[in-house]
Amino acid sequence: MMAASKPVEPQSGSGLPRWQLALLVGTPIVLGVGAVYLWNRSRTKERQGKGDGERKTPEGSASPVQGQDGAANRANREQENMSPLDRAQAAKNKGNKYFKAGKYEQAIQCYTEAIALCPTEQKADLSTFYQNRAAAYEQQMKWTEVVQDCSQAVELNPRYIKALFRRAKALERLDNKKECLEDVTAVCILEAFQNQQSMLLADKVLKLLGKEKAKEKYKNREPLMPSPQFIKSYFSSFTDDIISQPLQKGEKKDEDKDKEGEAAEAPESSGYLKAKQYMEEENYDKIISECTKEIDSGGRYTAEALLLRATFYLLIGNATAAQPDLDRVINMQDANVKLRANALIKRGSMYMQQQQPLLSTQDFNMAAEIDTRNADVYHHRGQLKILLDQVDEAVGDFDECILLRPDSALAQAQKCFALYRQAYTGNNPSQVQTAMDGFEDVIRRFPKCAEGYALYAQALTDQQQFGKADEMYDKCIDLEPDNATTYVHKGLLQLQWKQDLDLGLELISKAIEIDNKCDFAYETMGTIEVQRGNLDKAIEMFNKAINLAKSEMEMAHLYSLCDAAYAQTEVARKYGLKPPTL
Repeated sequence: MMAASKPVEPQSGSGLPRWQLALLVGTPIVLGVGAVYLWNRSRTKERQGKGDGERKTPEGSASPVQGQDGAANRANREQENMSPLDRAQAAKNKGNKYFKAGKYEQAIQCYTEAIALCPTEQKADLSTFYQNRAAAYEQQMKWTEVVQDCSQAVELNPRYIKALFRRAKALERLDNKKECLEDVTAVCILEAFQNQQSMLLADKVLKLLGKEKAKEKYKNREPLMPSPQFIKSYFSSFTDDIISQPLQKGEKKDEDKDKEGEAAEAPESSGYLKAKQYMEEENYDKIISECTKEIDSGGRYTAEALLLRATFYLLIGNATAAQPDLDRVINMQDANVKLRANALIKRGSMYMQQQQPLLSTQDFNMAAEIDTRNADVYHHRGQLKILLDQVDEAVGDFDECILLRPDSALAQAQKCFALYRQAYTGNNPSQVQTAMDGFEDVIRRFPKCAEGYALYAQALTDQQQFGKADEMYDKCIDLEPDNATTYVHKGLLQLQWKQDLDLGLELISKAIEIDNKCDFAYETMGTIEVQRGNLDKAIEMFNKAINLAKSEMEMAHLYSLCDAAYAQTEVARKYGLKPPTL
């Protein structure tokens, strides 16, 4: 689990392949940004539509070139005897000829003539003429005119894919993301999620909308302390961390000494030692204020208090407040090197969450330089390398961590999972089997390591060994009955394995019952409700997850899912279109 803010729940919305996210939590997130679209794409059995390429030419053939003398006069005589619709079609064909020659102004004049000639009851033809004129305006980058003509075409033919998609692209150019998303959503549904171009536009707009909304929301969010299970799991990812160690003998709070009959005139109490005591009591809400007292008084534990306060700022999702504290510790040349290295790990992980991999790498490398035998540095840098798709270097870091701490079960399990994914994505069956054997060895040697079972369960799911994967999740639950995330993954397994929707939802509901701050559970529930066609319920679940998100990046991802669901409700209302459901 990365050290910045989210150790148990998946780091969603990063744009990373889902298998890479697995190393943050033991098991991966199921669906990423645009999941609403990706799910339906994967469920479609037959490709519908006409391929992925964009058609730039207008509809209908151009008039044949008339090479004989007198042909023009003959054409004029014939036109006099033509019906209004035939004359409109002839004007359109002439416009198509100009369009193909790159003469867009002349093409527009011909399409305008076709529109004027066409009888109003001929809606299909009239919609084509408007769409063709929009195509010419598109070449001139007249986006407002494109939208107007496509709107006319869609009004005449509400399921006109080409007009909807052309309008979506023009709306994007006009920075009207909401209406663009609705149009491209309609296109995706009409094309059964088979056209890569419309899928990519949908994903792009969803991400942009998500980032915009998250930036505004995150600035004004209320800090929220995670669940005790979440916090304990976070600190358990560090073994060389002074601030997470229990109070040592002689470090009791001063008021506790008074209770034991020691001198009533004890020295001024230490805010940091009080904060440590509150940690042991799981009274996490008081830790930041006690650390602040230590820092403001310039107490002997100022460096420790800065690091502990920064850590809890990260846990409540306030990276802005955390960074100055981390910076101060890192720059304290006389501070314990373990404190400085831990601060570098946490700042490096924070940078990775903020999608600044170069700064992140610099911090981890500095930590390795100043504290060469700190196992935590290699463990967390190994996870960074996985996120950067540098698997060989990641394995090297995990090996270094294991060399320093042979009892590090988590590093052993994560190394095994990294090797497994490398073999799986490289389609190397013999190495896959070697990695699977490695998992068996890890859970045999470390039977109390829940993450080992969870990572093995993911590999087993990949291999479609669902029954055994289910057993591994059960072992996780036995070891950590309060870890809500495991219930979510077990619930998702039921959907993939048995298509048992009721059991899957029951398990995810159990996760929320255990930890009502588990945003991953709400996100997953929302995704399932989308798949069931319960869009209003899905939006409700996504909004709950948004309010619990611990980073701006996670919040952006969740807004993308919510906007995708909302766009589908609008498309259903306007056009009566709904994607396939479970």
